[in-house]
Amino acid sequence: MAHVILGLLLLAPQSLYDLIKSFEAGVALFYSASSGSIKRALDGLLGKGLIEVASTEPGGRGKKVYRVTEAGRQEFHRWMTGELSGADLETAALSRLYFLGLLDPADRVPVLRRIQERAAAHLAQLTALKKRIDTIEVPAEFRDVAVYQRATLDYGISSGQHALTWFGELADRGEPQAR
Repeated sequence: MAHVILGLLLLAPQSLYDLIKSFEAGVALFYSASSGSIKRALDGLLGKGLIEVASTEPGGRGKKVYRVTEAGRQEFHRWMTGELSGADLETAALSRLYFLGLLDPADRVPVLRRIQERAAAHLAQLTALKKRIDTIEVPAEFRDVAVYQRATLDYGISSGQHALTWFGELADRGEPQAR
């Protein structure tokens, strides 16, 4: 979540309330977060010196507006151009895709290729699992359950094939045209 917040703050300095609205307006398509988890992530980023308070509005509440520091810019770039981590490929891939326009054009296709490589590895794991499952005799009392478990695996394979193709085609095209 911290890297997603860095990306949002690179787009524009924002308050906690603004960040919550930013999550609701777009980031929620691939990443869900509560206001409490966003606040904790902000505190962590502040503690590491990756963001700073740009301004505090006067008054009783003293709304703070946050911005990214140079160290935060470097951390965001390292994350965007580094290896994808975590078990959830879709969240890792879409988080980077959402902010890909913040990178220099020369850095974008390599990021898409890394996503494509991760999708290929994930698809290979699912395909290997399917081959193993195909050799197992399912007891009669579990066949109805197994049918839907297999359907879940088939969905994962289909989704993985789509991701592999989609990210590959985007990388092959290079820079998409602005609309």
